[in-house]
Amino acid sequence: MPRFKLTIEYAGTKYSGWQIQKNARTVQGEIDRAVRTVTARKDFELYGSGRTDAGVHALAQVASVTLTATHDPSAIQRGLNAVLPPAVRVTAIEDAPPGFHARFAALGKVYEYRVVNAPFVSPFCARYAWHVAQPIDLLAMREAGAGLIGRHDFAAFQGTGSGTEETVRTLAALEWTDGHGPDRPLVIRLTADGFLRHMVRNIVGTLVDIGQGRWAPDAIRDILASRDRARAGRTAPPQGLFLIAVRYGAADAL
Repeated sequence: MPRFKLTIEYAGTKYSGWQIQKNARTVQGEIDRAVRTVTARKDFELYGSGRTDAGVHALAQVASVTLTATHDPSAIQRGLNAVLPPAVRVTAIEDAPPGFHARFAALGKVYEYRVVNAPFVSPFCARYAWHVAQPIDLLAMREAGAGLIGRHDFAAFQGTGSGTEETVRTLAALEWTDGHGPDRPLVIRLTADGFLRHMVRNIVGTLVDIGQGRWAPDAIRDILASRDRARAGRTAPPQGLFLIAVRYGAADAL
């Protein structure tokens, strides 16, 4: 049966993450119900590229679903968006190659984290950024961040209780867009071949701690080498985190 690639945008504020859970409202649950409503089918498989935590947002989450040849992608997209809640939108549906799996075919992801460093935060940014009122040293944060680029064991930045044993990842890029004022967030963009649970939030929390003088920038190397979550900094809150892109190599040309 034909397989489709869905690109999904959502504001995660009111959701308990992507993954379907019992007794919790999730983004995957909303998509699953919408597909059932629009296609009148129950025997389909819906897979996301990976989980996002409660309160985390996405500009381009990717999912794969297998339907039938009678389903027209553009008609499905219109139907899904007609029944989905306003916080979730399917921005694209494309034919996918046979066997395409949104999770297992992914070669990398891009996340952005947004920090408003100002005495107060605009109400229009409060749901989508971490408000850090105290001054932070951006030069120190940039210097520390440079020490994370490359292939490393990121166990020190993995959330407790995740159970993932292979903790080596390649952080290909850590980029910065400076922001000033209550409605101009600092944006930290991270590109990697994969991310551990809470990895981005723990990295950002540690960088902010360095920016506030808790450690010198070169302490980041010792934190990495320790493989000890207790050695790293705080976990940044979820509302500042956005999944920006999922990379599939040749499949990106779908």
